[in-house]
Amino acid sequence: MKIAIDYTPAALQGAGIGRYTRGLVDALLPLLGARDEVTLLYPRGAAPFARRNWPDGVRIKHLPLPDRYQTILWHRLRLPAPIEWLVGDVDIFHAPNFLLPPVRRAQTLLTIHDLAFLVRPEYAWPDLRRFLEKAAPRSIARADHILADSEASKQDAMRLFHLPPERVTVVGAGVASRFRPMAPEETAGVRVKYGLDRPFVFSVSTLEPRKNFDGLIRAFARARRKANLPHHLVIAGGKGWMYESIFAAVEEENAGEFVHFPGFVPDVDLPALYNLADLFAFPSHYEGFGLPLLEALACGTPALATDVSSLPEIAGDAAMLIPADDHEALVAGLVRLLTDADARAELRARGPARAARFTWDAAARRLLNAYSFLKRFY
Repeated sequence: MKIAIDYTPAALQGAGIGRYTRGLVDALLPLLGARDEVTLLYPRGAAPFARRNWPDGVRIKHLPLPDRYQTILWHRLRLPAPIEWLVGDVDIFHAPNFLLPPVRRAQTLLTIHDLAFLVRPEYAWPDLRRFLEKAAPRSIARADHILADSEASKQDAMRLFHLPPERVTVVGAGVASRFRPMAPEETAGVRVKYGLDRPFVFSVSTLEPRKNFDGLIRAFARARRKANLPHHLVIAGGKGWMYESIFAAVEEENAGEFVHFPGFVPDVDLPALYNLADLFAFPSHYEGFGLPLLEALACGTPALATDVSSLPEIAGDAAMLIPADDHEALVAGLVRLLTDADARAELRARGPARAARFTWDAAARRLLNAYSFLKRFY
């Protein structure tokens, strides 16, 4: 089987879809047979997250233009230049990030992640939302099969694009073995690196309005005053879009002394940060999967999250789930978990077992089954 995968998000994006694609491809490669061939396609040059030591049987092909210009040509100007011109003849072409380029003969799979630009459009960057509202439906209509990264995303796709259930397969994420409970001596270096000399609540994601970080900051400030908590709040992640309200909340709550933004955190530091935190907070308005929540559970970190979209299917009974958009519930949840050691201990015990249900190997096997099904029956 000859497979080509658009590896662009994995090569260019440190978080979110980039981490998902890297994890899935890394788990897929050992499952392939000796006669299978894989071609990975991504832009030449600036690809800071691209792997360098590919195993035998993996070919790398570079896009002739930077990703932005390639997107303009294929999806705004709709240039009918088939992907086979770049990767040669293949059986399967997999586009893991919403958009499917022109394809001549290969069978195609398209992965959709969160559909926030349709479900919660008020939280999407307006220019990107308008683009995806046109380009994503065209790609979905042309794809032979759709992959969703959670059952919630599958249900959204079926409802919004009138897709039959058999046309959508769930291929979720997994959690790497480095995300585990760690001894204090294993986390000491990261504690010093980030100056974490106080107990703290941790959250991590790109800074953008869908993550509800402004709501978290306001709720945390209230909880801190209400229960006289010593905790700080650490929100890791690079700046995304429409993040001004996040920093406005810090100013309005006079929270600059106890709310910290370390910026983008390398993957290697994340397990220790989860372990060092007294609580992981993930009050998103909408999530396609919610990988940080899964990683926190794997580390045995007590977690608080909202009950929207995919988060209940990830958390099960291993996290405290609160109603979305309920500020009072968020304040109460923070106070409860930061003052009740028994409640934290119960969640800490449940987390790793829940997270163990999600492995990259299982996700990659579901992906390989989807490839094999397309090659055999189409």
